[in-house]
Amino acid sequence: MEAYSAFYNYSIGNQLLAMWQCSLRGLEVGPIKTFPAWKEVGRTVRRGEKALQLCMPVTFKRRGAADTNGGDLDPDDSFTTGFIYKPNWFVLSQTEGAEIEVPPIPGWNKEQALTTLDITEVPFTSTNGNSQGYAREREIAINPLAQLPHKTRFHETAHVILGHTSKAAFEDGEHPPRNLQEVEAESVALLCCEALGLEGAEFCRGYIQGWADGEPIPEQSAKRIMGAADKILRAGRPAATKTETIH
Repeated sequence: MEAYSAFYNYSIGNQLLAMWQCSLRGLEVGPIKTFPAWKEVGRTVRRGEKALQLCMPVTFKRRGAADTNGGDLDPDDSFTTGFIYKPNWFVLSQTEGAEIEVPPIPGWNKEQALTTLDITEVPFTSTNGNSQGYAREREIAINPLAQLPHKTRFHETAHVILGHTSKAAFEDGEHPPRNLQEVEAESVALLCCEALGLEGAEFCRGYIQGWADGEPIPEQSAKRIMGAADKILRAGRPAATKTETIH
């Protein structure tokens, strides 16, 4: 999806620099764009907001440089590359625009599900705007600009339910490899979207195929996927239908 490339991917150094400036100013960390780039996604920088500085490469032309034969080089063929700090970027919390309202999912309640599953949804504080969301231990965060927030929420919730974020599992060496973790979590999202008749199943399939790289899903993973999807669906459904399972 275009959502995975909607933002520029900044270096680790620039991400740390942005986070440091946000901390000094008391700004909530989030996705970063330039003034015109925010306008392209329907948001405007609030009046009076001070831009963040990032380190950017710049190229300078050297005039009159001599070549090895004593002549002058074409100025267009002679460059010196350096770095400069420019104040051109703003974090999401410095912008304003229409609030993105996520419509409720018929037959499934997000708040009830997260409470039942003992999972907390926290603010998205990653500078990587291309990240749709993330999970840490028993917390999930969804990018306010996520293309399909319900799909991302199922995906990140699945990471928690499947034990991918558990420190204990990591210490015991029981974590499946990263590609299989992504296949498992997105497969859960696919089942949840299909079960509730929600948009996004076609994108789930492409994501799964990309991470699976032609390899079949192991039987043990398939069982884990079905169990996690069933648990998430039952947790958010009205009490009268909580006994339903996936077939």
